[in-house]
Amino acid sequence: MPENQHIEWKETWRDEFLKWICGFANAEGGVLVIGRNDAGQPVGVKDAAKLLQDLPNKIRDTLGIMVEVNLLTEAGKDLIEIVVEPYPSPISYQGTYHYRSGSTKQELKGAALDRFLLRKLGRTWDGVPVPHVSVGDLSSAAIARFRHLATRSRRLSAELLREPDAGLVEKLNLLDGTHLKRAAVLLFHPDPERFVTGAFVKVGYFRSESDLLYHDEIHGDLFTQTEKTVEVLLAKYLKAAISYEGIHRIESLPMPEDALREALLNALIHRDYAVGAPIQIRVYADRLRIWNPGQLPENWTVQKLLGAHSSRPFNPDVAHTFFRAGEIEAWGRGVQRIFDACHEAGTPAPVIDYTPGDITLEFPFSPAYLAAVAAGDKRTGTTPITTPKPTPITPLGPRPESGQSQAGVGPEWNSLPLPARVLMLLASSSQSSADLTKTLGHSEVSGALRRAIKSLLADGLIAYTLPEKPNSRLQRYRLTDAGKAKLAQITVPPEASP
Repeated sequence: MPENQHIEWKETWRDEFLKWICGFANAEGGVLVIGRNDAGQPVGVKDAAKLLQDLPNKIRDTLGIMVEVNLLTEAGKDLIEIVVEPYPSPISYQGTYHYRSGSTKQELKGAALDRFLLRKLGRTWDGVPVPHVSVGDLSSAAIARFRHLATRSRRLSAELLREPDAGLVEKLNLLDGTHLKRAAVLLFHPDPERFVTGAFVKVGYFRSESDLLYHDEIHGDLFTQTEKTVEVLLAKYLKAAISYEGIHRIESLPMPEDALREALLNALIHRDYAVGAPIQIRVYADRLRIWNPGQLPENWTVQKLLGAHSSRPFNPDVAHTFFRAGEIEAWGRGVQRIFDACHEAGTPAPVIDYTPGDITLEFPFSPAYLAAVAAGDKRTGTTPITTPKPTPITPLGPRPESGQSQAGVGPEWNSLPLPARVLMLLASSSQSSADLTKTLGHSEVSGALRRAIKSLLADGLIAYTLPEKPNSRLQRYRLTDAGKAKLAQITVPPEASP
């Protein structure tokens, strides 16, 4: 048999080959044969009888393990066969740790050594306890957001969700004894970077691989990073191909929002947080690339990842909490859901690239999308509106005032497209997205409202009150002169008349 992850050949014995035996013991076990050359041909060993006697004791005394040492004869040549079983505990050679991967032996260092030792001890990186932080240090807003999501997903009982914060954290298995796990810090601490270097997301727009035009950083707990990153990408980095059906604006993104969100969740949940580099999202004119430091399960390939597979989360405690929140599934279908969403939307399938330590998912933009965006750019970013002959303006019924719910207002108001209602609500004063949400009668900022705000900003109908800080919590939106002119043109469809 050729050399592989379980077989290694050596012509003669040297004590440094104890590293290879250490590597087999730390991996899946294997066989080291002394007396074969690199081509696998038997060349024999002259001191076979002595090696047969010395090697078991040398291996036991140096590595602390027992192996099977056999004398074989092939083509009249004596060979020594050392059979190594996999060991459940980590095995070291003179203070260093070695691992058999493929047909190579690797010395484990840094993050790779940390992962190996944790796995051998039955732990995962996100399950390690963190001293000097308590439930009281966690963000009550982040925990409240989780309660809301979990209530909607119905994956936790109402009784459990009524538990105090400490009880809920314990029931989510985020405690190790009296200490919070790393997963709890990532999920709910307002500043997880105090404990985990690089636990944030960087987004940048690139003209070329080396020409960065602008960028943003998204910090906070993982639930906040998920929402804010998607919001920033949709509002600032991704152009929509615009078309109109009557007065209704139709936006086409280069990839489905659901696919983009699923890809981001995969990166946040399964990244290797032992590597102190943030997730990086690069947006170009023709593609979007998400990179995160990470590892596929042992012996997995990209082909296996793309096919049917079981769920093997890199950070199981983080993944379990996101599952209870209804943000992900627990059946290993996340990647397939990305591809299915792109297929249904008619956008190109993403491309996944993997080398140990680096996972990249890239969404290429279709030629049709790029052509539509280019056509819009030639028209100064706005596609001309083609509408039928204008209908007479019908007086609007009552509309809600700022802060007042739209419930109970006339049918004319509810029949208007969402962008038109946003323009009307901003007519008297600037408002935040939370103010608009409340007035529109929603419990949280919806994707539809985000898209409406994004389209109005893109068309110059509304503007930020804090243009230098687009992601500020104090950000509000105001009507521009163009928006006022557009508002004066809004008509009510005849079927909405009283």
